[in-house]
Amino acid sequence: MTLSNLDLTILVIYVLGLVGLAYFISREKKGHDKDTNDYFLAGNTLPWWAIGASLIAANISAEQIIGMSGSGYAIGMAIAAYEWMAAITLLIVGKFFLPIFLKRKIYTMPQFLQQRFDNRVRTTMALFWMAVYVFVNLTAVLWLGALAINTVTGVDMTTSMLILATLSVAYSLYGGLKAVAYTDIIQVVLLVGGGLFLSFMSLELLGAGNGLWAGFDRLLTEVPDKFDMILTPDSPHYVSLPGLSVLLGGMWIMNLSYWGFNQYIIQRTLAAKDLAEAQKGIIFAAFLKILMPVIVVLPGIAAVLILPDLSKPDQAYPQLLSMMPSGIKGLIFAALVAAILSSLASMTNSVATIFTMDIYSQFKKDQSQQHYVKVGRIVSLVALVIAVIAAKPLLGEFDQAFQYIQEFTGFFTPGIVVLFLLGMFWARTTATAALVAAISSAVLSWIFKITLPEMPFMDRVGLVFLCCLALAVLVTLFQRQGKHPHAVELGDISFDTRPSFNFHAVLITLIVAAFYTAWW
Repeated sequence: MTLSNLDLTILVIYVLGLVGLAYFISREKKGHDKDTNDYFLAGNTLPWWAIGASLIAANISAEQIIGMSGSGYAIGMAIAAYEWMAAITLLIVGKFFLPIFLKRKIYTMPQFLQQRFDNRVRTTMALFWMAVYVFVNLTAVLWLGALAINTVTGVDMTTSMLILATLSVAYSLYGGLKAVAYTDIIQVVLLVGGGLFLSFMSLELLGAGNGLWAGFDRLLTEVPDKFDMILTPDSPHYVSLPGLSVLLGGMWIMNLSYWGFNQYIIQRTLAAKDLAEAQKGIIFAAFLKILMPVIVVLPGIAAVLILPDLSKPDQAYPQLLSMMPSGIKGLIFAALVAAILSSLASMTNSVATIFTMDIYSQFKKDQSQQHYVKVGRIVSLVALVIAVIAAKPLLGEFDQAFQYIQEFTGFFTPGIVVLFLLGMFWARTTATAALVAAISSAVLSWIFKITLPEMPFMDRVGLVFLCCLALAVLVTLFQRQGKHPHAVELGDISFDTRPSFNFHAVLITLIVAAFYTAWW
């Protein structure tokens, strides 16, 4: 199925507007050239609304929209735990992590690790994150985005990936994080509006002329198991979402790693005007996360009745999109493209930031600021080229790419969370203990996967976290050192938050609790 002329017109207007806005935002005053702070941290000028919108736009990509819709088709609303628990995690990040990171005035997460531990930890984690961003995150976004384009337009997968990569470069390569963050405001409005409309149309179709609520009631009546939030051990999908472990176990580790220590997410808050602005952005993002299941999971559940014979769950969202009327299809498709481009731009900018500031600058010291910005632009381009080449071999055979990403990253996230939490909140933690936690995370994950193949990966994440935590503590105690010379001085950092933050944090927690109470 191809897009109509009206759909194509809407898409072209969106793309041209996006590129034009990015270049307008990226302009510099006469005589001023972008330095690394301008390019990688938007000159520390981002307001709360740009931070919150950009956090969500970076997060909600093809892997989120298409992948979670596919998981909604296969599993049901239980997959929304990733979204609703992320909202709670964001509150933790805003209250306890951001005060430490902003106090340190860092560009990257590896830079914090150098300040806290040593250069070994910084370089090890910098190389790790670059590899994950290029070979896992970028490839997933490109592949799933190309799948959507292929399903709706018929354009082959390789050409679709090249189109997405080219558009991403066109609007983000020159302006850096500032261009990405401010255009993300438009992206979020479009993807939230387009996603809600697709959900609305899907429910209307199920309602057969009796309205939105009739369609939703039909879902509750005919596929009630798709609204079970806590899966029982006899569920075929228990291995993906193992019951109460979702609320009490490994998902906390996954979320803390993603929202608290993930460069391409946390970079937006590092670019805030100040801590208060960053925390307001976090609250805004948390409210948007509560809304996300309506946009990314509900269409997948609706597709169970509308499209019961799909060969792969990840086809749910693109197939629903292809059923929409002309004009509406173009709008929703533009929203999907918006999500894909935003995530591509965010990831490539973060790869460039880490490579330039954590690796290249160590070997090429005392270069001009403009030189480092140029290197960052080149790295962004190279990362996209590699991801385009690697996407099909890595992801072409997976039915649910979102679950693949979660399980793969689950091999490493326990150690990451351990080294950051101990690094921030236990002054005695040593650099060697941090390295042991990082390396043992991958080793233990492989061992447990081989020896305990039936264990759900989320439970494995929790178990590996506890093992890494114990190892890091033992190594630190064995070294018999006092407070680490670069320990975080918590006495100099205030974790007090404003009344508005506290009020909204309680409200968000109550909303999430209400959903779980209703659909336990």
